[in-house]
Amino acid sequence: MACKIFPSRSETNTELDKARAYAESLIKNAPDPVFVSDLEGKILQANDAVSALLGFRPDELFEQSLSRFISPEETRQFTAALREVVARGVTRNARLNPRSASGEGIPTTLNASALRDPDGKVIGAIGILRDMRELDKARAYAESANDAVFALLGFRPDELIEQSLSRIISPEETRAFLAALREVVERGVTRNARLNPRSASGEVIPTTLNASALRDPDGKVIGAIGILRDMREYEQVVRDLEKSKSELQEKILDLEKFEEVVVGRELKMIALEKELESLRKELGRLKTARV
Repeated sequence: MACKIFPSRSETNTELDKARAYAESLIKNAPDPVFVSDLEGKILQANDAVSALLGFRPDELFEQSLSRFISPEETRQFTAALREVVARGVTRNARLNPRSASGEGIPTTLNASALRDPDGKVIGAIGILRDMRELDKARAYAESANDAVFALLGFRPDELIEQSLSRIISPEETRAFLAALREVVERGVTRNARLNPRSASGEVIPTTLNASALRDPDGKVIGAIGILRDMREYEQVVRDLEKSKSELQEKILDLEKFEEVVVGRELKMIALEKELESLRKELGRLKTARV
């Protein structure tokens, strides 16, 4: 919905017209949902990204109060933020959950800044919304997984939150992890690595790390999500198998030795039987010769 965001002035010159047109073009073509409101919170302009986010046509947004799309509590918060923006000319951030055309409450962050006329007077606000649905899902997943991390390592949340991983892994593993993290951030790939973090009790716990990219709603990589898998039981199974293999090899060696003894004994018996048969034949010849 096209509308002028500055009041018209007869003395406006060409440079001011260009600046106004440029500002309106920036809002219209911004990739983020951007809207302009007056001092009462009435929407004067909203770009296509706002329509795409909320599912309303531009004419359904134009000159509508934001209170139509947000709860009474959020309306009070937005009004308070708007007053601060107007009074102090500052930038304010807030969480809003506007209702879409389908009735869905969409978690967003609002960045509101002052809109000024050519004389510097605040005449409204420019609001930038950021869709937080995917990021909130990732945070919820990470928070639900945190309990398992605390249980695995035996640390309290305050002992791990905002701590570097280098505190609980070796320098060599720290270097390997940072290299993997750089690759995840730069290329957006998924990486696997072996880590042996030290627990609160000092136990070294064998784990596998699966690190993948954490993205904001625009697809920009803003961090990494790491999933640890406790490998203690697996490694115990491997050790048991190795032990069984070793024991089996010992039994095979014992069997081979036994076979050598048995075969050697059999060969000796065969040799003795042949020698005995030879003696029998010799004895028979002697008896025949006497007769």
